[in-house]
Amino acid sequence: MRIDLHTHSTASDGTQSPADVIASAAQAGLDVVALTDHDTSSGWPEATAAADRSGLRFVPGVEISCLLRGVSVHLLSYLHDPEDPALVRMLTESRTSRESRARRMVDRLGPDTGLCWEDVQEHVHGPATIGRPHIADALVARGVVADRDEAFATLLSGRGKYFVPQTAPDPVEAVRVVRAAGGVPVIAHPAASKRGSCIDDDEVAAMAQAGMAGLEVDHRDHSDAERAHLRDLATALGLFVTGSSDYHGAGKRNLLGENTTEPESLARIDEIAAASRLAHPA
Repeated sequence: MRIDLHTHSTASDGTQSPADVIASAAQAGLDVVALTDHDTSSGWPEATAAADRSGLRFVPGVEISCLLRGVSVHLLSYLHDPEDPALVRMLTESRTSRESRARRMVDRLGPDTGLCWEDVQEHVHGPATIGRPHIADALVARGVVADRDEAFATLLSGRGKYFVPQTAPDPVEAVRVVRAAGGVPVIAHPAASKRGSCIDDDEVAAMAQAGMAGLEVDHRDHSDAERAHLRDLATALGLFVTGSSDYHGAGKRNLLGENTTEPESLARIDEIAAASRLAHPA
């Protein structure tokens, strides 16, 4: 069984519709795929219908943007109630913050690149969660940079003069909100040092104590040494591990199924979600 639990669509910063992500997953030989768009579950209905047609199992998810002492932390949530009031409020606030931050970055970029907000909107599909990738696509379209990778390495870098920090929830609080919504929280690419600063093991442990259930270990942004360390950390904290592509269509070089999750970890996700439903029936 081939399982990929981290993908993105045009509901956030991917380049394929939710249905096309599912179709691509089927073509890639996956048996199970999760859609985990940033701070939104709006792609779930389309993905669910496409999975039914393709014969894949669809796992509904979301990737929640968090912040701890200035370090970006991404929390994956699986099988939660998409109408839970506290979680809806958290995701709505995160989307609002993302758009505000994007507008301020465009304001900073404008005098040097000619970029304007209308340029960015041309690369946003419907009510998608807006983020830096949409700014990157607008910069590519204007010929300022060659691709998203160059945009993030230069103009959109967290160390650059155009960068604006995002307002986001504390990851421990996000874990608690996800668990209260019946979801299964897993930290995404927690040791991806090539992306920038990472939280430390004690901070991961605090998230685990709050109810985090797993660590995304096998990810292209983790070195072999980082993967080995995370496996040891997961064992010490009693967490399951996952592997995923973090697929964004043409937005990143990541390929569907390039890292996968063991069936035992998916079974743990199902067990935790089922236990939550029994403890908190609708």
